[in-house]
Amino acid sequence: MHIAYLAVTIAAIAANGGMAVADFARAGFVLANSGAVGLRPSWVPALGALKAAGAIGLVLGLLGARPIGIAAAGGLVLFFVGAMIVHVRAGVIRNIAFPGAYLALAAGSLGLALAAV
Repeated sequence: MHIAYLAVTIAAIAANGGMAVADFARAGFVLANSGAVGLRPSWVPALGALKAAGAIGLVLGLLGARPIGIAAAGGLVLFFVGAMIVHVRAGVIRNIAFPGAYLALAAGSLGLALAAV
């Protein structure tokens, strides 16, 4: 169980950390995707900060601050549930697999962290 927790959480850290960097850099694909669902470009850095905070919280959870890791995973789950809702409401289904994959990583990390408590 611990190996699964490590693997899923490290994948979630890498995914969210990487996307946070892309958000901060205002990568073209990020601006295109956020525009497609109706988000203003001014929101992109704030969303990147939330992803970065989630990734940092997951790292802290791995380093022994399990309650912070659980809270971070829970926050990321809520974040990506919101992203899924925004995609569906905007009718942008063509790339919904991306927030779905991030949601799966966050939910897996949360579930495995709770199971290990």
